[in-house]
Amino acid sequence: MVVVFGSINIDLVTRVARFPAPGETLSGTSFELYAGGKGANQAMAAARAGAQVRLYGAIGRDALADTVLAKLSSSAVATDGVARVDGPSGCASILVAESGENCIVIVPGANEIADPDAVPEAMLGAQTTLLLQQEVPNHANASLIARAKRAGARIVLNAAPAHPAALDCLNQLDVLIVNETEARALAAQARWPARPARFAAACAAAHVSLTVIVTLGAGGAIAATVDGELQQPAPAVEVFDTTGAGDAFVGTLAAELDRGAMLAQAMRRSVDAGSHACTVQGARQPCRSSTSWS
Repeated sequence: MVVVFGSINIDLVTRVARFPAPGETLSGTSFELYAGGKGANQAMAAARAGAQVRLYGAIGRDALADTVLAKLSSSAVATDGVARVDGPSGCASILVAESGENCIVIVPGANEIADPDAVPEAMLGAQTTLLLQQEVPNHANASLIARAKRAGARIVLNAAPAHPAALDCLNQLDVLIVNETEARALAAQARWPARPARFAAACAAAHVSLTVIVTLGAGGAIAATVDGELQQPAPAVEVFDTTGAGDAFVGTLAAELDRGAMLAQAMRRSVDAGSHACTVQGARQPCRSSTSWS
């Protein structure tokens, strides 16, 4: 089973020809609403990859929260562990340019009070893959990681967005996943080399039980352990929207490892999932029909 503890957002996605300059107003070409947040995105990706998935986190009581939870449930993600709290849900405002690149502003909302104690001990045993990100408070992740380590779960951390807290828990993780920007941030803190392959090797050498994976966008991904390095190229695809591509990779990887796949196979399937997520808007189906703006 894959247990995901993380953020749940309402994603508001607007497509534009290009990003606006400061003070500039542009007309967009479309607007759509999605169930989002790294926790929710990765949970849905793991479910699409065939895993049994349970999501834990917090969402508000606002009008769109029910829509987001319904989308998660329809994606075969168990949401009974998601707490409904007073106050707004997390929200992400996302601009997507014609190039497929995105620009994102996140308001954490209910994610700031996600409770790690909501995850029962029974969900943290040796048959569990625990998947976390860094869009919930550091102390919440740290508490759950410590419990999962004692219980013998496989622990996967996607250290995104980049945050210093990731360094504090490396000795307790089984898998660390970062993109190139996050790798550079961690490298600067730990005084490791910043280039992806050298960063991964240095991090794995410093934490001998850790698998370190750096996603490289169109370049695929690279993994390092104390036993060596593995590179997985990406298939050529026509990029429409990079939003959620990293989450598709991470969720698929967790699902593959949970079912017992070897690292090379898990990497190959995860890179394929991340690459093909770029070929559709938002890497997932919208919660309602799109609205076009003339």
